[in-house]
Amino acid sequence: MAKSLKVGDKVKVIAGDLKGKVAEIVKVDKQAGKAMLKDLGIRTRHMKATQFNPKGGKKDIHVGVHMSNLKKEDK
Repeated sequence: MAKSLKVGDKVKVIAGDLKGKVAEIVKVDKQAGKAMLKDLGIRTRHMKATQFNPKGGKKDIHVGVHMSNLKKEDK
Protein backbone atom coordinates (compact mmCIF):
# COMPACT_ATOMS: atom_id res chain seq x y z
CA MET A 1 0.00 0.00 0.00
CA ALA A 2 1.30 3.44 -0.93
CA LYS A 3 1.61 5.21 2.42
CA SER A 4 2.84 8.43 0.84
CA LEU A 5 -0.54 9.23 -0.74
CA LYS A 6 -2.44 12.12 0.81
CA VAL A 7 -5.29 14.53 0.05
CA GLY A 8 -4.59 16.71 -2.98
CA ASP A 9 -2.21 14.29 -4.73
CA LYS A 10 -2.81 13.40 -8.38
CA VAL A 11 -2.90 9.64 -8.83
CA LYS A 12 -3.32 7.16 -11.66
CA VAL A 13 -5.42 4.01 -11.27
CA ILE A 14 -3.27 1.01 -12.23
CA ALA A 15 -5.81 -1.83 -11.78
CA GLY A 16 -9.53 -2.49 -11.92
CA ASP A 17 -12.41 -1.03 -13.92
CA LEU A 18 -11.00 2.51 -13.70
CA LYS A 19 -7.54 1.49 -14.97
CA GLY A 20 -5.67 4.32 -16.70
CA LYS A 21 -7.75 7.18 -15.27
CA VAL A 22 -6.06 10.10 -13.51
CA ALA A 23 -7.76 11.94 -10.65
CA GLU A 24 -7.11 13.93 -7.48
CA ILE A 25 -7.54 12.46 -3.99
CA VAL A 26 -10.38 14.09 -2.05
CA LYS A 27 -10.37 11.94 1.11
CA VAL A 28 -8.31 9.07 2.52
CA ASP A 29 -9.73 6.28 4.70
CA LYS A 30 -6.61 4.73 6.25
CA GLN A 31 -8.51 2.11 8.25
CA ALA A 32 -10.19 0.68 5.13
CA GLY A 33 -7.12 1.39 2.96
CA LYS A 34 -9.14 3.33 0.40
CA ALA A 35 -8.89 6.73 -1.25
CA MET A 36 -11.85 8.72 -2.50
CA LEU A 37 -11.09 10.21 -5.92
CA LYS A 38 -12.68 13.28 -7.47
CA ASP A 39 -15.41 12.21 -9.94
CA LEU A 40 -14.33 8.52 -9.82
CA GLY A 41 -15.68 5.61 -7.79
CA ILE A 42 -19.11 7.16 -7.28
CA ARG A 43 -22.09 4.82 -6.89
CA THR A 44 -25.82 5.50 -6.59
CA ARG A 45 -27.54 4.15 -3.49
CA HIS A 46 -31.31 3.83 -3.44
CA MET A 47 -32.70 5.09 -0.13
CA LYS A 48 -35.80 3.48 1.34
CA ALA A 49 -38.60 5.80 2.47
CA THR A 50 -38.48 6.33 6.25
CA GLN A 51 -40.05 8.59 8.83
CA PHE A 52 -37.16 11.03 8.47
CA ASN A 53 -36.96 10.72 4.68
CA PRO A 54 -40.58 10.18 3.53
CA LYS A 55 -39.84 10.33 -0.20
CA GLY A 56 -36.82 8.05 -0.21
CA GLY A 57 -34.84 8.53 -3.43
CA LYS A 58 -31.29 8.19 -4.70
CA LYS A 59 -28.01 9.33 -3.17
CA ASP A 60 -24.55 9.42 -4.79
CA ILE A 61 -21.76 8.17 -2.53
CA HIS A 62 -18.00 7.62 -2.88
CA VAL A 63 -17.03 3.98 -2.55
CA GLY A 64 -13.36 4.69 -3.06
CA VAL A 65 -10.48 2.86 -4.71
CA HIS A 66 -8.07 0.66 -2.78
CA MET A 67 -4.70 2.32 -2.21
CA SER A 68 -2.81 -0.63 -3.71
CA ASN A 69 -4.46 0.16 -7.06
CA LEU A 70 -3.13 3.72 -7.15
CA LYS A 71 0.16 5.17 -8.33
CA LYS A 72 1.30 8.72 -7.62
CA GLU A 73 1.38 10.79 -10.80
CA ASP A 74 4.37 13.05 -11.45
CA LYS A 75 3.59 16.75 -11.71
